Amino acid sequence: MLDVSGQDLTELPEPGGRFPGLETLNAWRNRLRALPDWLWEQHGLRVLIVAENELTGLSPRIAELTALHTLDLGHNRLTAVPDELGTLPGLTEYLYLSDNRLTELPDALCGLHRLRYLGVTDNLLTELPRDLSGLAALREFRLYRNALTALPDSIGELTALRELHLRGNRLLRLPGSVGRLTDLRLLDLRDNGLRELPRALLGLPRLAKLDLRWNPDLRSPTWLAELEAADCVVLR
Repeated sequence: MLDVSGQDLTELPEPGGRFPGLETLNAWRNRLRALPDWLWEQHGLRVLIVAENELTGLSPRIAELTALHTLDLGHNRLTAVPDELGTLPGLTEYLYLSDNRLTELPDALCGLHRLRYLGVTDNLLTELPRDLSGLAALREFRLYRNALTALPDSIGELTALRELHLRGNRLLRLPGSVGRLTDLRLLDLRDNGLRELPRALLGLPRLAKLDLRWNPDLRSPTWLAELEAADCVVLR
């Protein structure tokens, strides 16, 4: 493991022979504006943490880190991520892209078929890829504080999803396909522009918490009482 976090670095020093077979690199909270070429040659790297830097881009050579299972790029200045990010076969645990300047997610990102956690909060997203079905292993999807106005119907393909966080967007309604998220436990819809809810939410047998607060135009349907009777906490 190489830990150079919190050292005010502007570039990453090459580890040389001191760290053969490097598996974990933690460069959190520095002042890095780019990642060095030697990094892409660390083919055994499994965990890469470069959050809270000043990165404005990510090299397509990220595709060379085929052993990577955890990638933290949060709290940088990224305006886009390369398609190659979606080709990483080992990226299964954690992809954190929150607090950047992303306006869209590439369709290729949906090639991360085994990814379980995806955090893209606090960006500038106005829409999601139309076909999310490739992210079928996701258990937690965090999208709060973006500018989403709608969700694609393919959200219903994420049948392993347990938590869906959508607070602080501009959603007016949800697609009926959310009724296929049969493993969902938490649905956070606070602070949107919701006007109605799909009755399909009644078909979520494991839903334990539905947060509807701060949707001033929402007409609460009478069937919410049925959810509450099934031990779902409904906050409104």
